[in-house]
Amino acid sequence: MEKDKKTKRVICPSCNGNGYIRIPYRLAREEQVAQCNVCSSQGEVDEEKLDSIIIDADGFHRLQ
Repeated sequence: MEKDKKTKRVICPSCNGNGYIRIPYRLAREEQVAQCNVCSSQGEVDEEKLDSIIIDADGFHRLQ
C-alpha cells in the first residue's frame, strides 16, 4: 500500500495566518480588509511554494 505524500504547510507570511490583510488607512481613506492573495485566504501555504514568494519594497510577489 502506497502512502500519500503530505506536503508541510507553513503560516502565510503575508497575512500571518489570518487569511485576510488590512489595507492601510492612507491608501483607502477608510478601514478596509481584503482577502489574502498569497494563500487564497487559507492562512497557510505549502512549504515548497513558500520558496517562490519574494518580498520587496513593492510588496509580495510569487515567481512563476
